[in-house]
Formats: sequence, C-alpha cells, structure tokens
Amino acid sequence: MPELTISPEKVGFLIEKAREFDVKEEASDPDSGSNGADDEMIDVLEDNGRDPVMREITGFINALTEDEQIDLVALMRLGRGDGTIEEWQDLRREAAEGRNGRTAGYLLGEPMLGDFLAEGLDEFGLSWTDERTMPIQ
Repeated sequence: MPELTISPEKVGFLIEKAREFDVKEEASDPDSGSNGADDEMIDVLEDNGRDPVMREITGFINALTEDEQIDLVALMRLGRGDGTIEEWQDLRREAAEGRNGRTAGYLLGEPMLGDFLAEGLDEFGLSWTDERTMPIQ
C-alpha cells in the first residue's frame, strides 16, 4: 500500500471546506438591496466572487508543501476514478508533471471535489469524520 505525504486530517479539512464551497450557486438576485434578515440570509449561498471559503481553501492549499499538493491532486484523481490504488505512482507522477503553481484553482474547478477526495481516502483505507475538522499545520 502506498503512503500519502498529506495527512488524512488535512484532507478531511479540505473535504469539509470543499463541500461548503460546492453548495454555492450563481447569483440569482445580483442587485439585491434587501436586508439579509428579511430574506433568511439566502444570499450567503450565492457565488459572488468574494467567497471567504474559496479564499480559505486557496490559502490552505497554497501553504501545503509541493509533495502534499501533488498527493492532493493525485488523491482527487484516484477518487474520480482516473486510476486505481495500484496505479498510485502513475497518478502521482502525472500530477507532478502537470504542476503549474495553480493547484488550488485546478482543484476548486473540479465539481464534487470533496466527494472525490473522500473516495480517494477510502481507496487508501483511511477515513475522515464529518465532524468539524481543524487543519493541522
């Protein structure tokens, strides 16, 4: 069984944050002038380009080491079904070759990122909990 350079706790934190980000939708009322309390804060689910969750994910991924970022991309691809656990070294090599300094943007552009990361961890026999996870530095 191959080993990950990124800890399951860090991946769990990203799974949680990616799922928060995935629930965002296009702005349905871009000129809203209503009071948030009046419309039950529904605008919080709209993606208006100023998303603090996106900034948090980007900052977190950018702070990871190069090896951790490579593992993260390979883990997402494993969970997406681009390869098997037996092909881990190939997935990792491909992730390293495609590295361009924009890992966070690449991963955030992947629908269902949180689910794919969770599936990738499952392939390693690792789990994360749905409880609030704090990043480990």
